[in-house]
Amino acid sequence: MPAAPSPALAEISALYVDHHGWLQTWLRRRLGSAAEAADLAQDTFVRLLSGHTGRVFASALEARAYLRTTAKNLCINLWRRQEIERVWLEILAAAPEVAYPSAERQAIVLQALEEVGLMLQSLSPKACQAFTLAVVCDMTDDEVGAELGISGRMVRKYVAQAMLGCLKLGAYQTTLELRQESP
Repeated sequence: MPAAPSPALAEISALYVDHHGWLQTWLRRRLGSAAEAADLAQDTFVRLLSGHTGRVFASALEARAYLRTTAKNLCINLWRRQEIERVWLEILAAAPEVAYPSAERQAIVLQALEEVGLMLQSLSPKACQAFTLAVVCDMTDDEVGAELGISGRMVRKYVAQAMLGCLKLGAYQTTLELRQESP
């Protein structure tokens, strides 16, 4: 005879049965895609399962609010990923076909861009802008400072902060390689 499921697993199973259909419908309205809605609904419950610490919801409304917030964050991540992919495809379309990286290299680049994007979002808006202007737009510290209304020294501090974040990701090397490969 199989062992009875733990109370936490039983609660998550009940949440799934009670709210999965509602959550998937809610996501379908937001995303416009049944397939993406199904994936994100599943991911929402996987997140709940992996992060469950014995939390008990006081009501169905509280459970739905928690699920909606988690699903909304997953939507934001999906949209961010899609935007990164869209920009990457635009860059590829502008490059000569002989310069296209392999499919494996493209996947690595997209992953690195996503990681850098998430890291930049963890910085202050000015640090993110300073890094983007200095590295992507190849502006000098003084040009960036004039654009953002800050000193060149502050620009260097912000860029260093972002570079440290990139190094922690292991993505800085990939970023440098991309700059060298770009048309």
